[in-house]
Amino acid sequence: MSDVQIKVLDNGPLRVTGTVELVDAEGNTYPQKAAFSLCRCGMSSKLPYCDGTHKGKFESVVRAPKESE
Repeated sequence: MSDVQIKVLDNGPLRVTGTVELVDAEGNTYPQKAAFSLCRCGMSSKLPYCDGTHKGKFESVVRAPKESE
């Protein structure tokens, strides 16, 4: 079982728990945290982190596909 979980929150961010390295496009790393939320709407003033700006302004409900039996 993995020590890291990424959970897609309905109409909200990606919630990341566990020890993971977050790296930007230029290879710079962010300080490690035990848990954090990544913005999916692009409206956060604290990108790449979520600051809650999405509330009431962003809709996205993602579900993993069910495996065929």
